[in-house]
Amino acid sequence: MKDSYSNDCPEYLKSFLNYLVLVKDRADRTEEAYYIDIRSFLRFIKISNGLVSKNCEYTDITISDVPISYMKKFTLSNAYDYLGYLKTVRNNSTATRARKTSALKQFFNYLHKKASLISKNPLVDLELPRVKNKLPKFLSLEESLKLLRNIESKYQERDYCMLVLFLNCGMRLSELVGLDKRDYSKDNHTLRLFGKGRKERIIYLNESCIDALEAYLEVRKNVETEPNALFLSRNNKRIDKRRVQQIVEENLTRAGLGNLGVTTHKLRHTAATLMYQHGNVDTLVLKEILGHKSIATTEIYTHLSSESLKKAAESSPLANVKNENIKDNNDGKK
Repeated sequence: MKDSYSNDCPEYLKSFLNYLVLVKDRADRTEEAYYIDIRSFLRFIKISNGLVSKNCEYTDITISDVPISYMKKFTLSNAYDYLGYLKTVRNNSTATRARKTSALKQFFNYLHKKASLISKNPLVDLELPRVKNKLPKFLSLEESLKLLRNIESKYQERDYCMLVLFLNCGMRLSELVGLDKRDYSKDNHTLRLFGKGRKERIIYLNESCIDALEAYLEVRKNVETEPNALFLSRNNKRIDKRRVQQIVEENLTRAGLGNLGVTTHKLRHTAATLMYQHGNVDTLVLKEILGHKSIATTEIYTHLSSESLKKAAESSPLANVKNENIKDNNDGKK
């Protein structure tokens, strides 16, 4: 558990978070997200029970002193009061309220069934706020090409390579920044990724990805301060998520695409959409490429052939795009 929030965490919440990591094998980022959502609930408990002064700022409310007794007497009616509070006072969106409700249901299920800290679970019948299905935002083929043709940076090869991988492979932001040099196999045309819960998968790389990786590795090879990390920051340390997000935002703006609400995760949607629409890639193959959890445990989901995955990678309409912006002088680049 991270020190940033372990000090403001009642023991029963610590136990729940440890269960998520040690038993459910959830990632550290997921653990932190659950902490934040349950913290919101415990702050509501203190507010609704008059345990904080009216002048106390919401962000200043600590939760380490909330006793388990409040969980024991919590009711379904109280839960709907909490949802009303999230909507009217905290102005949470429907999607945010649905996420926090899901976290709360899992929390109470743990307290009852796993930890036996409460005699019954009052939230068994609690319904999640209904979230309207929205089509994911993504770039069209023309917009994707425009983005790749307008990348300008002191670290041209690095930034171009990251954008190419996002658009061709559909990897998550955490997967990209976590890449090590050893995860790339030029001989096999593959890249090893570690997804949610450190689940490992192998994806095949098309010519565009290999070309971008080789160009980047040529200017990366002389940096030894961080020998394992594939992508480096200007300080020669493993690049962090926020910097990658900034690079994506900067280049989208430069390409005149900054007003579309596209993020690194939307580039993941773009990759999947382009392969499906233009490459006729089967949706089951896309599940494997993107590292999604299967909705069934049949062999057709778990035993897709390597040839199918390789063909899917090569089917991307961006497979043969080259970096047209690399300068001859590579001094000082990552």
